[in-house]
Amino acid sequence: MLITTTETVEGYEIASTIGLVRGNVVRTKHIGTDFVAAFRNLVGGEIPEYTSMIAGAREQATDRMVAEAQENGANGIICVRYSTSMIQHKAAELMCYGTAVVLRPNE
Repeated sequence: MLITTTETVEGYEIASTIGLVRGNVVRTKHIGTDFVAAFRNLVGGEIPEYTSMIAGAREQATDRMVAEAQENGANGIICVRYSTSMIQHKAAELMCYGTAVVLRPNE
């Protein structure tokens, strides 16, 4: 599966467009992580617990998008984007979406 944020893939042509595919995940913060993060806010710097949580959510959303594309016969996804939104206090959705396509190598 070729995945790109661009509209084209060098060396390939779009044989057909399948359409929008997406994957999403909703994550909440853990009370223990919140405690550590609150302490880190006092001293400053990166909060690796949240960085790790968001990275995991991004990977899970991407995997779900790829699975949907494969189920529909795609071998590529173009114009991939990520979006986040608050669902409720301390819960956020991370969505990954793009256009599923069938790519054919240029001859």
